[in-house]
Amino acid sequence: MSATAAKMGSMPLTASPLTAGLDDKQREAVLAPRGPVCVLAGAGTGKTRTITHRIAQLVAHGHVAAHQVLAVTFTQRAAGEMRTRLRALHAATGTDCAVGAVQASTFHAAAHRQLRYFWPRVVGDTGWQLLDSKFAVVARAANRAGLQVSTDDVRDLAAEIEWAKASLVGPEQYAQAVAAAGRDAPCDAAQVAAVYSGYETLKTRRDGVVLLDFDDLLLYTAAAIENDACVAEEFRDRYRCFVVDEYQDVTPLQQRLLSAWLGERDDLTVVGDANQTIYSFAGASPRFLLGFSRQFPDATVVRLERDYRSTPQVVSLANRVIAGAHGRAVGSRLQLVGQREPGPEPSFHEYPDEVAEAAGVARAISRLISAGTPPADIAVLYRINAQSEVYEEALTEAGIPYQVRGGEGFFSRQEVKQALLALQRAADRGVEGALPEVVRAQLAPLGLTNRPPAGSRARERWETLTALAELVDDEVARRPGLDLHGLLAELRLRADARHPPVLQGVTLASLHAAKGLEWDAVFLVGLTDGTLPISHALAHGPASDAVEEERRLLYVGITRARVHLALSWALSRAAGGRQTRKPSRFLNGIAPQLQPGARAGRGRRGRGATAHCRICNAPLTTSAAVVLRRCDTCAGDVDEPLLQQLKQWRWQTAQRQNVPAFVVFSDNTLIAIAESRPADAAALVAIPGIGARKLELYGADVLRLVRRRCGFTR
Repeated sequence: MSATAAKMGSMPLTASPLTAGLDDKQREAVLAPRGPVCVLAGAGTGKTRTITHRIAQLVAHGHVAAHQVLAVTFTQRAAGEMRTRLRALHAATGTDCAVGAVQASTFHAAAHRQLRYFWPRVVGDTGWQLLDSKFAVVARAANRAGLQVSTDDVRDLAAEIEWAKASLVGPEQYAQAVAAAGRDAPCDAAQVAAVYSGYETLKTRRDGVVLLDFDDLLLYTAAAIENDACVAEEFRDRYRCFVVDEYQDVTPLQQRLLSAWLGERDDLTVVGDANQTIYSFAGASPRFLLGFSRQFPDATVVRLERDYRSTPQVVSLANRVIAGAHGRAVGSRLQLVGQREPGPEPSFHEYPDEVAEAAGVARAISRLISAGTPPADIAVLYRINAQSEVYEEALTEAGIPYQVRGGEGFFSRQEVKQALLALQRAADRGVEGALPEVVRAQLAPLGLTNRPPAGSRARERWETLTALAELVDDEVARRPGLDLHGLLAELRLRADARHPPVLQGVTLASLHAAKGLEWDAVFLVGLTDGTLPISHALAHGPASDAVEEERRLLYVGITRARVHLALSWALSRAAGGRQTRKPSRFLNGIAPQLQPGARAGRGRRGRGATAHCRICNAPLTTSAAVVLRRCDTCAGDVDEPLLQQLKQWRWQTAQRQNVPAFVVFSDNTLIAIAESRPADAAALVAIPGIGARKLELYGADVLRLVRRRCGFTR
């Protein structure tokens, strides 16, 4: 009997309202005993359902009282969803578990409540006040450090301080830590450290009141429990059982607080998916999820891989994209298995320019709406907010209502309003000259530089201003006689035509803002190298952690789709411009247009596409490289035990058929299989050298070996 099976003897295995309707793996997670449990839950696998049923099961069978459970997640929306489900679970099952008393909140809300309670005991009469916004204090600290800073600079400095505190890095360690992390600091690291130090000093006011920011809530609460035995005893008597959702997004500071909550105990359930780690820029790290079994050697580990959200076609594409991943997260890779009825294959579209791409997307959305898909069940997802403008324009022209989620509409953004005001002032002064040059000259003081600046907020402003300048270029190309007054009139017409957000409209959102959401139809747009993966990630190297996070962003975008999924890219920004852009390297060998020898109707690529490396996007020049989908100089990620099993199987198969081993599969094909670890027939046949005949002869055997080695389930 396995250790997990033996431990499960402490929980009832009979059918109950709390396990009815769960699949085998969900039920295993729900029935796992008290103690450390790690649920590796892929997208759409019912993780919230699983953990709420687990909490109710523990409470219903007397393993813990409801008020002794603390469940934490990262957003108020997710915490509210968990509370709602727990209340509904009690009403629906008719059980005696009072799960409505379970505390479900964000890390910060839980720490805030605990610190208010314990502060007088550990600090005394000194008062404290929560700092809702650190902007003013950071600005003062920057001025004291002798820096001349803009609003965007202050925001970037504030974000950098947040990253440092979330990473448990103090001002003294900042310069070394940012260098070790390969992080793009908004300015010289020593200057950031000086601002950081000054900020911490300024938070102690002259009247003795201590100002605490949101990170301090976690830090002070952890310190109170760590340093005061009485506080620790009272807290640990109050809370006995902990559940953490989205554990791949935990920061070192949040992990420190969780460790303080636990003490020497191990009554902890964590849920996460390393494939969905997309917030490293804010300090999040999957290492705590990936290292859970080392921290708790007796932990029960359950893998949820049955995807109830998306069709098998969408799931297969998600698996194929993430199969190219590198790095430590690969060891816990989840291979999703779609449980819905089959649907349409994801489509891939190449356009000559961005305007054509947006128009094509708008036409496809119109067809979906006409066929009965509600606009609110459709989303257009992009990498950066500045990409929204062309889609706002295309949807407006098509009469399709939309809403911009997680950001403002293009013409509502502060930097665009400032730009229009600057252009109006230039027009009033009678500024003359070539219109594109005049516009860029007026936008330069607002942040339009020749190269993107450091700092995320400054870069976002630069991206938006660049999009506006390129929009002007398009207007000039369309109307050669346009002057500055005419340009302003045209831009204001566009702005006025943009309808305010409509709740039932198509969603426009960045990939980050789409996390945790889902739609019937998803359009992933602008999939070119330099945008996804974004250029500043590529600056770290083609196989860097930054590029791998970009791959995970695409994976998250794909898994938002339930039924319809379209991926697209444009070879040029402007109509008639030089087609210098390359499709995203993440699509190499996946999109039909980017398969070796692809033909027909591809503009300047009409004679057949050249295969490109899935890691660095360089052209592949040898047959071996084409099979492996990577350059000889780019390191692969081969599963050596799987490769040996494949070679053994090939030898046995060749012996039975009395043919040379290479007739079954070449060495390079076996290496490609051991690197990509295909979960289904679609992923297997995507490997060059595996056609329909070999799929028929050997596909079942190969997939069985891969699933057995990698733990995939059906």
